[in-house]
Amino acid sequence: MGAAQGVKPDGASPAVQRAALAMVVANSFGNALMMSSVTVALPSIAQALALDAVLLAWVPLMFLMTSAATVLAFGRLADMYGRKRLFIIGSIGLTLSSVLLACAPDGRTLIGLRVFQGISAAMLYATQVAILTSVYPPQRRGQAIGVLASSVYFGLTCGPLVGGWLIEHFGWRAAFVAHLPISLLVLLVALPRVPGDWMAETRGRFDWQAALLYAVAISGLMVGVAALPAPHGLIGIGGGLALILLFMRQQYRSPDPLLNVALLLGNRVFGLSSLASLLMYATTFSILVLISLYLQYLKELSPTEAGLVMLAQPLVTAVISPLAGKWSDRMEPRILATAGVCFTALGLFWLSRIGQDTPLGEIVGCLLLTGFGFSLFGSPNASAIMGAVGRSEFGAAGGAVATMRILGQLCSMGVVAMAFALTIGEVEITPASYPALARALEVSFLIAAMLCVPAAWCSLARGRVRAATA
Repeated sequence: MGAAQGVKPDGASPAVQRAALAMVVANSFGNALMMSSVTVALPSIAQALALDAVLLAWVPLMFLMTSAATVLAFGRLADMYGRKRLFIIGSIGLTLSSVLLACAPDGRTLIGLRVFQGISAAMLYATQVAILTSVYPPQRRGQAIGVLASSVYFGLTCGPLVGGWLIEHFGWRAAFVAHLPISLLVLLVALPRVPGDWMAETRGRFDWQAALLYAVAISGLMVGVAALPAPHGLIGIGGGLALILLFMRQQYRSPDPLLNVALLLGNRVFGLSSLASLLMYATTFSILVLISLYLQYLKELSPTEAGLVMLAQPLVTAVISPLAGKWSDRMEPRILATAGVCFTALGLFWLSRIGQDTPLGEIVGCLLLTGFGFSLFGSPNASAIMGAVGRSEFGAAGGAVATMRILGQLCSMGVVAMAFALTIGEVEITPASYPALARALEVSFLIAAMLCVPAAWCSLARGRVRAATA
Protein backbone atom coordinates (compact mmCIF):
# COMPACT_ATOMS: atom_id res chain seq x y z
CA MET A 1 0.00 0.00 0.00
CA GLY A 2 3.02 2.29 -0.29
CA ALA A 3 2.22 3.73 -3.72
CA ALA A 4 -0.31 3.95 -6.48
CA GLN A 5 -0.48 1.58 -9.40
CA GLY A 6 2.12 2.29 -12.07
CA VAL A 7 4.59 3.92 -9.68
CA LYS A 8 8.19 2.95 -10.23
CA PRO A 9 10.76 2.63 -7.43
CA ASP A 10 12.28 6.00 -8.33
CA GLY A 11 8.95 7.79 -8.78
CA ALA A 12 5.74 7.76 -10.86
CA SER A 13 5.48 7.70 -14.64
CA PRO A 14 6.20 11.02 -16.41
CA ALA A 15 2.49 11.48 -17.22
CA VAL A 16 1.49 11.05 -13.57
CA GLN A 17 4.31 13.36 -12.48
CA ARG A 18 3.08 16.12 -14.80
CA ALA A 19 -0.55 15.65 -13.75
CA ALA A 20 0.29 15.63 -10.03
CA LEU A 21 2.44 18.74 -10.41
CA ALA A 22 -0.34 20.54 -12.29
CA MET A 23 -2.88 19.52 -9.63
CA VAL A 24 -0.78 20.68 -6.69
CA VAL A 25 0.49 23.84 -8.39
CA ALA A 26 -2.98 25.01 -9.47
CA ASN A 27 -4.33 24.41 -5.97
CA SER A 28 -1.49 26.24 -4.21
CA PHE A 29 -1.79 29.14 -6.69
CA GLY A 30 -5.51 29.50 -5.98
CA ASN A 31 -5.03 29.32 -2.20
CA ALA A 32 -2.27 31.96 -2.32
CA LEU A 33 -4.45 34.15 -4.55
CA MET A 34 -7.23 34.02 -1.97
CA MET A 35 -4.92 34.69 0.98
CA SER A 36 -3.30 37.76 -0.58
CA SER A 37 -6.67 39.06 -1.78
CA VAL A 38 -7.94 38.87 1.81
CA THR A 39 -4.81 40.70 2.96
CA VAL A 40 -5.67 43.61 0.66
CA ALA A 41 -9.28 43.48 1.87
CA LEU A 42 -8.45 43.90 5.57
CA PRO A 43 -9.03 47.68 5.75
CA SER A 44 -12.33 47.29 3.84
CA ILE A 45 -13.40 44.47 6.17
CA ALA A 46 -12.57 46.60 9.21
CA GLN A 47 -14.63 49.49 7.90
CA ALA A 48 -17.61 47.43 6.71
CA LEU A 49 -17.88 45.27 9.84
CA ALA A 50 -16.66 47.85 12.39
CA LEU A 51 -13.74 45.72 13.60
CA ASP A 52 -11.22 47.21 16.02
CA ALA A 53 -7.47 46.72 15.52
CA VAL A 54 -7.29 43.60 17.71
CA LEU A 55 -10.25 41.84 16.06
CA LEU A 56 -8.90 42.78 12.64
CA ALA A 57 -5.65 40.98 13.44
CA TRP A 58 -7.69 37.86 14.21
CA VAL A 59 -8.98 37.62 10.62
CA PRO A 60 -5.65 36.22 9.36
CA LEU A 61 -4.60 34.90 12.78
CA MET A 62 -7.59 32.56 13.22
CA PHE A 63 -6.97 30.99 9.81
CA LEU A 64 -3.33 30.36 10.65
CA MET A 65 -4.00 29.17 14.20
CA THR A 66 -6.44 26.46 13.13
CA SER A 67 -4.17 25.41 10.25
CA ALA A 68 -1.21 25.12 12.59
CA ALA A 69 -3.24 23.25 15.21
CA THR A 70 -4.39 20.56 12.76
CA VAL A 71 -1.73 20.18 10.05
CA LEU A 72 0.31 17.61 11.99
CA ALA A 73 -2.74 15.40 12.44
CA PHE A 74 -3.52 15.60 8.74
CA GLY A 75 0.06 14.74 7.82
CA ARG A 76 -0.26 11.53 9.85
CA LEU A 77 -3.72 10.75 8.45
CA ALA A 78 -2.35 11.26 4.93
CA ASP A 79 0.31 8.62 5.59
CA MET A 80 -2.36 6.26 6.93
CA TYR A 81 -5.20 6.70 4.44
CA GLY A 82 -3.74 8.36 1.35
CA ARG A 83 -2.17 11.71 0.55
CA LYS A 84 -4.39 12.38 -2.46
CA ARG A 85 -7.51 11.48 -0.49
CA LEU A 86 -6.77 14.14 2.13
CA PHE A 87 -5.89 16.57 -0.65
CA ILE A 88 -9.34 16.08 -2.23
CA ILE A 89 -11.18 16.57 1.08
CA GLY A 90 -9.18 19.74 1.77
CA SER A 91 -9.91 21.13 -1.70
CA ILE A 92 -13.65 20.63 -1.25
CA GLY A 93 -13.60 22.11 2.25
CA LEU A 94 -11.65 25.18 1.13
CA THR A 95 -14.17 25.81 -1.65
CA LEU A 96 -17.19 25.53 0.65
CA SER A 97 -15.67 27.62 3.43
CA SER A 98 -14.75 30.40 1.00
CA VAL A 99 -18.36 30.65 -0.20
CA LEU A 100 -19.60 30.81 3.40
CA LEU A 101 -17.05 33.50 4.29
CA ALA A 102 -18.20 35.62 1.38
CA CYS A 103 -21.69 35.53 2.94
CA ALA A 104 -20.62 36.27 6.56
CA PRO A 105 -23.05 38.79 8.13
CA ASP A 106 -20.72 40.19 10.81
CA GLY A 107 -17.13 40.21 12.00
CA ARG A 108 -17.36 37.51 14.64
CA THR A 109 -19.08 35.10 12.25
CA LEU A 110 -16.37 35.78 9.69
CA ILE A 111 -13.62 35.05 12.22
CA GLY A 112 -15.44 31.87 13.28
CA LEU A 113 -15.73 30.65 9.68
CA ARG A 114 -11.99 31.13 9.27
CA VAL A 115 -11.69 28.07 11.54
CA PHE A 116 -13.38 25.91 8.88
CA GLN A 117 -11.22 27.43 6.16
CA GLY A 118 -8.03 26.98 8.18
CA ILE A 119 -8.75 23.29 8.83
CA SER A 120 -9.42 22.72 5.13
CA ALA A 121 -6.21 24.49 4.16
CA ALA A 122 -4.25 22.37 6.65
CA MET A 123 -5.20 19.23 4.70
CA LEU A 124 -3.67 20.79 1.60
CA TYR A 125 -0.55 22.03 3.36
CA ALA A 126 0.08 18.57 4.80
CA THR A 127 -0.13 16.82 1.42
CA GLN A 128 1.21 19.11 -1.31
CA VAL A 129 4.94 18.54 -0.80
CA ALA A 130 4.33 14.89 0.20
CA ILE A 131 2.54 14.19 -3.09
CA LEU A 132 5.35 15.70 -5.15
CA THR A 133 7.96 13.86 -3.13
CA SER A 134 6.02 10.62 -3.67
CA VAL A 135 5.99 10.90 -7.47
CA TYR A 136 9.30 12.60 -8.29
CA PRO A 137 12.74 10.93 -8.04
CA PRO A 138 15.38 12.62 -5.82
CA GLN A 139 17.30 14.15 -8.74
CA ARG A 140 14.21 16.09 -9.88
CA ARG A 141 12.57 16.73 -6.52
CA GLY A 142 14.16 20.12 -5.87
CA GLN A 143 12.99 21.45 -9.22
CA ALA A 144 9.41 20.25 -8.60
CA ILE A 145 9.35 21.82 -5.14
CA GLY A 146 10.73 25.00 -6.68
CA VAL A 147 7.84 25.09 -9.17
CA LEU A 148 5.41 24.59 -6.27
CA ALA A 149 7.02 27.48 -4.36
CA SER A 150 6.88 29.60 -7.48
CA SER A 151 3.15 28.91 -7.88
CA VAL A 152 2.54 30.14 -4.35
CA TYR A 153 4.31 33.39 -5.06
CA PHE A 154 2.64 33.87 -8.43
CA GLY A 155 -0.63 33.53 -6.52
CA LEU A 156 0.57 36.08 -3.99
CA THR A 157 1.60 38.30 -6.90
CA CYS A 158 -1.77 38.13 -8.64
CA GLY A 159 -3.77 38.38 -5.40
CA PRO A 160 -3.13 42.06 -4.66
CA LEU A 161 -3.98 43.02 -8.26
CA VAL A 162 -6.99 40.74 -8.74
CA GLY A 163 -8.16 41.21 -5.15
CA GLY A 164 -7.69 44.97 -5.23
CA TRP A 165 -9.73 45.29 -8.42
CA LEU A 166 -12.48 42.98 -7.14
CA ILE A 167 -12.67 44.80 -3.79
CA GLU A 168 -12.98 48.19 -5.45
CA HIS A 169 -15.75 47.02 -7.81
CA PHE A 170 -17.59 44.33 -5.81
CA GLY A 171 -16.60 44.84 -2.16
CA TRP A 172 -14.49 42.85 0.30
CA ARG A 173 -16.59 39.67 0.00
CA ALA A 174 -15.24 39.06 -3.49
CA ALA A 175 -11.75 38.53 -2.03
CA PHE A 176 -12.82 35.21 -0.50
CA VAL A 177 -14.12 33.74 -3.76
CA ALA A 178 -11.45 34.99 -6.19
CA HIS A 179 -9.89 31.52 -6.27
CA LEU A 180 -13.05 29.47 -6.87
CA PRO A 181 -12.63 28.99 -10.66
CA ILE A 182 -9.16 27.54 -10.07
CA SER A 183 -10.35 25.30 -7.22
CA LEU A 184 -13.14 23.92 -9.39
CA LEU A 185 -10.65 23.35 -12.22
CA VAL A 186 -8.49 21.26 -9.87
CA LEU A 187 -11.42 19.17 -8.68
CA LEU A 188 -13.02 18.58 -12.09
CA VAL A 189 -10.05 18.44 -14.48
CA ALA A 190 -6.72 17.81 -12.72
CA LEU A 191 -7.70 15.21 -10.11
CA PRO A 192 -9.08 12.63 -12.58
CA ARG A 193 -5.71 12.61 -14.34
CA VAL A 194 -3.86 11.50 -11.19
CA PRO A 195 -4.64 7.79 -10.64
CA GLY A 196 -4.19 5.87 -7.41
CA ASP A 197 -2.84 7.23 -4.16
CA TRP A 198 0.28 7.23 -1.99
CA MET A 199 0.63 6.30 1.66
CA ALA A 200 3.08 4.79 4.15
CA GLU A 201 4.10 1.13 3.91
CA THR A 202 2.53 0.42 7.31
CA ARG A 203 -0.57 2.26 8.52
CA GLY A 204 0.04 2.25 12.29
CA ARG A 205 -2.46 3.98 14.56
CA PHE A 206 -3.64 7.55 14.94
CA ASP A 207 -3.03 9.20 18.33
CA TRP A 208 -6.16 11.28 18.94
CA GLN A 209 -5.02 12.35 22.41
CA ALA A 210 -1.79 13.78 21.04
CA ALA A 211 -3.66 15.59 18.24
CA LEU A 212 -6.00 17.20 20.78
CA LEU A 213 -3.13 18.10 23.11
CA TYR A 214 -1.25 19.80 20.28
CA ALA A 215 -4.31 21.72 19.08
CA VAL A 216 -5.07 23.00 22.59
CA ALA A 217 -1.40 23.98 23.10
CA ILE A 218 -1.20 26.02 19.90
CA SER A 219 -4.57 27.66 20.49
CA GLY A 220 -3.74 28.56 24.08
CA LEU A 221 -0.38 30.01 23.11
CA MET A 222 -1.77 32.24 20.37
CA VAL A 223 -4.78 33.40 22.37
CA GLY A 224 -2.36 34.31 25.14
CA VAL A 225 -0.09 36.29 22.81
CA ALA A 226 -3.03 38.21 21.34
CA ALA A 227 -4.38 38.98 24.84
CA LEU A 228 -1.21 40.69 26.09
CA PRO A 229 -0.66 42.67 28.28
CA ALA A 230 -3.64 41.29 30.24
CA PRO A 231 -2.78 38.75 32.99
CA HIS A 232 -4.76 35.99 31.26
CA GLY A 233 -2.52 36.52 28.25
CA LEU A 234 0.53 35.47 30.28
CA ILE A 235 -1.42 32.49 31.63
CA GLY A 236 -2.31 31.43 28.09
CA ILE A 237 1.29 31.70 26.92
CA GLY A 238 2.63 29.76 29.90
CA GLY A 239 0.01 27.06 29.59
CA GLY A 240 0.54 26.75 25.84
CA LEU A 241 4.31 26.38 26.20
CA ALA A 242 3.90 23.79 28.95
CA LEU A 243 1.51 21.74 26.81
CA ILE A 244 3.88 21.92 23.83
CA LEU A 245 6.71 20.52 25.96
CA LEU A 246 4.37 17.78 27.21
CA PHE A 247 3.39 17.02 23.61
CA MET A 248 7.04 16.80 22.51
CA ARG A 249 7.85 14.41 25.36
CA GLN A 250 4.84 12.23 24.57
CA GLN A 251 5.68 12.17 20.85
CA TYR A 252 9.29 11.17 21.48
CA ARG A 253 8.05 7.96 23.10
CA SER A 254 5.19 7.24 20.72
CA PRO A 255 5.55 4.38 18.19
CA ASP A 256 3.26 6.23 15.74
CA PRO A 257 3.95 9.93 16.34
CA LEU A 258 2.19 12.86 14.71
CA LEU A 259 5.51 14.69 14.86
CA ASN A 260 8.63 12.58 14.66
CA VAL A 261 10.51 14.23 17.52
CA ALA A 262 13.20 11.55 17.37
CA LEU A 263 13.77 12.50 13.73
CA LEU A 264 13.92 16.19 14.61
CA LEU A 265 16.45 15.57 17.39
CA GLY A 266 18.41 12.74 15.77
CA ASN A 267 18.64 13.95 12.17
CA ARG A 268 20.73 17.12 12.17
CA VAL A 269 19.84 18.16 8.63
CA PHE A 270 16.13 17.58 9.11
CA GLY A 271 15.96 19.19 12.55
CA LEU A 272 17.94 22.37 11.87
CA SER A 273 16.42 22.84 8.41
CA SER A 274 12.94 22.60 9.94
CA LEU A 275 13.83 25.12 12.65
CA ALA A 276 15.30 27.49 10.07
CA SER A 277 12.05 27.22 8.10
CA LEU A 278 9.97 28.10 11.16
CA LEU A 279 12.11 31.14 11.90
CA MET A 280 12.12 32.41 8.33
CA TYR A 281 8.36 32.20 7.97
CA ALA A 282 8.09 33.97 11.32
CA THR A 283 10.15 36.82 9.87
CA THR A 284 8.48 37.17 6.48
CA PHE A 285 4.81 36.18 6.51
CA SER A 286 3.39 39.35 8.05
CA ILE A 287 5.25 41.64 5.63
CA LEU A 288 2.41 41.91 3.12
CA VAL A 289 -0.22 42.23 5.86
CA LEU A 290 1.69 45.12 7.44
CA ILE A 291 2.47 46.76 4.09
CA SER A 292 -1.20 46.53 3.09
CA LEU A 293 -2.21 48.41 6.23
CA TYR A 294 0.65 50.89 5.80
CA LEU A 295 -0.22 51.70 2.19
CA GLN A 296 -3.98 51.95 2.64
CA TYR A 297 -3.96 53.82 5.96
CA LEU A 298 -0.75 55.85 6.22
CA LYS A 299 -0.22 56.41 2.46
CA GLU A 300 -3.98 56.55 1.70
CA LEU A 301 -3.74 54.38 -1.43
CA SER A 302 -6.71 52.53 -2.91
CA PRO A 303 -6.78 48.70 -2.78
CA THR A 304 -5.72 48.50 -6.43
CA GLU A 305 -2.86 50.99 -5.96
CA ALA A 306 -1.70 49.16 -2.83
CA GLY A 307 -1.83 45.88 -4.73
CA LEU A 308 0.46 47.25 -7.44
CA VAL A 309 3.10 48.10 -4.83
CA MET A 310 2.67 44.85 -2.88
CA LEU A 311 3.20 42.60 -5.89
CA ALA A 312 6.93 43.46 -5.93
CA GLN A 313 7.83 40.95 -3.18
CA PRO A 314 5.94 37.86 -4.40
CA LEU A 315 6.81 38.60 -8.03
CA VAL A 316 10.56 38.44 -7.51
CA THR A 317 10.11 35.35 -5.33
CA ALA A 318 8.01 33.64 -8.01
CA VAL A 319 10.70 34.30 -10.61
CA ILE A 320 13.71 33.27 -8.50
CA SER A 321 12.24 30.25 -6.61
CA PRO A 322 12.38 27.77 -9.54
CA LEU A 323 15.97 28.82 -10.25
CA ALA A 324 16.87 28.36 -6.59
CA GLY A 325 15.25 24.92 -6.66
CA LYS A 326 17.41 23.95 -9.67
CA TRP A 327 20.53 25.31 -8.03
CA SER A 328 19.81 23.29 -4.88
CA ASP A 329 19.87 20.09 -6.97
CA ARG A 330 23.51 20.83 -7.86
CA MET A 331 25.02 22.67 -4.89
CA GLU A 332 24.80 22.78 -1.12
CA PRO A 333 21.37 24.10 -0.04
CA ARG A 334 22.82 25.72 3.09
CA ILE A 335 24.88 28.16 0.98
CA LEU A 336 21.86 29.43 -0.94
CA ALA A 337 19.58 29.37 2.08
CA THR A 338 21.93 31.28 4.37
CA ALA A 339 22.53 33.95 1.72
CA GLY A 340 18.76 34.28 1.47
CA VAL A 341 18.41 34.81 5.21
CA CYS A 342 20.97 37.63 5.08
CA PHE A 343 19.22 39.43 2.22
CA THR A 344 15.89 39.08 4.04
CA ALA A 345 17.34 40.56 7.25
CA LEU A 346 18.59 43.63 5.38
CA GLY A 347 15.19 44.16 3.78
CA LEU A 348 13.33 43.84 7.08
CA PHE A 349 15.61 46.30 8.85
CA TRP A 350 15.07 48.71 5.98
CA LEU A 351 11.30 48.29 6.34
CA SER A 352 11.52 49.14 10.05
CA ARG A 353 12.77 52.62 9.10
CA ILE A 354 9.93 53.59 6.75
CA GLY A 355 7.53 56.37 7.65
CA GLN A 356 4.52 58.20 6.29
CA ASP A 357 6.74 60.27 3.96
CA THR A 358 8.84 57.38 2.60
CA PRO A 359 8.76 57.34 -1.24
CA LEU A 360 6.93 54.43 -2.82
CA GLY A 361 10.05 53.56 -4.80
CA GLU A 362 11.88 52.87 -1.55
CA ILE A 363 9.04 50.64 -0.35
CA VAL A 364 9.25 48.66 -3.59
CA GLY A 365 13.01 48.29 -3.07
CA CYS A 366 12.46 46.86 0.42
CA LEU A 367 9.92 44.37 -0.89
CA LEU A 368 12.17 43.29 -3.77
CA LEU A 369 15.03 42.65 -1.34
CA THR A 370 12.98 40.57 1.10
CA GLY A 371 11.36 38.65 -1.76
CA PHE A 372 14.73 37.86 -3.32
CA GLY A 373 16.11 36.72 0.02
CA PHE A 374 13.25 34.38 0.79
CA SER A 375 13.32 32.86 -2.70
CA LEU A 376 16.96 31.87 -2.15
CA PHE A 377 15.97 30.24 1.14
CA GLY A 378 12.63 28.52 0.53
CA SER A 379 13.11 25.89 -2.19
CA PRO A 380 16.64 24.76 -1.18
CA ASN A 381 15.58 24.44 2.45
CA ALA A 382 12.44 22.40 1.63
CA SER A 383 14.46 20.15 -0.67
CA ALA A 384 17.00 19.57 2.11
CA ILE A 385 14.23 18.62 4.56
CA MET A 386 12.58 16.11 2.23
CA GLY A 387 15.93 14.70 1.08
CA ALA A 388 16.95 13.95 4.66
CA VAL A 389 14.26 11.28 5.23
CA GLY A 390 13.30 7.92 3.76
CA ARG A 391 10.37 7.28 1.42
CA SER A 392 8.18 5.82 4.19
CA GLU A 393 8.49 9.11 6.09
CA PHE A 394 7.55 11.41 3.21
CA GLY A 395 4.08 12.11 4.61
CA ALA A 396 5.40 12.84 8.10
CA ALA A 397 8.18 15.01 6.66
CA GLY A 398 5.71 16.83 4.40
CA GLY A 399 3.55 17.43 7.45
CA ALA A 400 6.61 18.74 9.31
CA VAL A 401 7.43 21.10 6.43
CA ALA A 402 3.86 22.40 6.48
CA THR A 403 3.85 22.57 10.28
CA MET A 404 7.02 24.65 10.45
CA ARG A 405 5.73 26.95 7.73
CA ILE A 406 2.37 27.50 9.39
CA LEU A 407 3.83 27.77 12.89
CA GLY A 408 6.23 30.37 11.55
CA GLN A 409 3.38 32.25 9.86
CA LEU A 410 1.39 31.99 13.07
CA CYS A 411 4.29 33.39 15.11
CA SER A 412 4.62 36.19 12.59
CA MET A 413 0.98 37.19 12.97
CA GLY A 414 1.22 36.64 16.71
CA VAL A 415 3.90 39.32 16.84
CA VAL A 416 1.61 41.63 14.86
CA ALA A 417 -1.36 40.92 17.14
CA MET A 418 0.79 41.60 20.19
CA ALA A 419 2.16 44.84 18.71
CA PHE A 420 -1.35 46.01 17.85
CA ALA A 421 -2.70 45.13 21.29
CA LEU A 422 0.15 46.95 23.06
CA THR A 423 0.31 50.08 20.87
CA ILE A 424 -3.19 50.56 19.42
CA GLY A 425 -5.59 48.57 21.60
CA GLU A 426 -9.25 47.71 21.02
CA VAL A 427 -10.10 50.76 18.92
CA GLU A 428 -10.85 51.14 15.24
CA ILE A 429 -7.95 52.38 13.12
CA THR A 430 -8.60 56.06 12.36
CA PRO A 431 -6.30 59.01 11.57
CA ALA A 432 -6.04 59.66 15.30
CA SER A 433 -4.44 56.21 15.79
CA TYR A 434 -2.05 56.43 12.80
CA PRO A 435 1.00 57.28 14.99
CA ALA A 436 0.31 54.17 17.07
CA LEU A 437 -0.08 52.11 13.89
CA ALA A 438 3.31 53.39 12.68
CA ARG A 439 4.91 52.30 15.98
CA ALA A 440 3.31 48.86 15.68
CA LEU A 441 4.74 48.48 12.17
CA GLU A 442 8.22 49.49 13.31
CA VAL A 443 8.19 47.05 16.24
CA SER A 444 6.93 44.19 14.07
CA PHE A 445 9.61 44.68 11.41
CA LEU A 446 12.42 45.02 13.95
CA ILE A 447 11.46 41.80 15.74
CA ALA A 448 11.31 40.04 12.38
CA ALA A 449 14.78 41.28 11.44
CA MET A 450 16.20 40.01 14.74
CA LEU A 451 14.71 36.55 14.15
CA CYS A 452 16.90 36.26 11.04
CA VAL A 453 19.98 35.86 13.27
CA PRO A 454 19.05 32.43 14.71
CA ALA A 455 17.64 31.46 11.29
CA ALA A 456 21.04 32.07 9.68
CA TRP A 457 22.77 30.03 12.40
CA CYS A 458 20.40 27.07 11.89
CA SER A 459 20.92 27.22 8.14
CA LEU A 460 24.70 27.11 8.44
CA ALA A 461 24.87 24.66 11.33
CA ARG A 462 22.90 21.92 9.56
CA GLY A 463 26.13 20.82 7.83
CA ARG A 464 26.64 19.34 4.38
CA VAL A 465 23.32 18.08 3.04
CA ARG A 466 24.89 16.10 0.21
CA ALA A 467 27.04 14.14 2.63
CA ALA A 468 24.09 13.61 4.98
CA THR A 469 21.83 12.21 2.26
CA ALA A 470 24.37 10.24 0.25
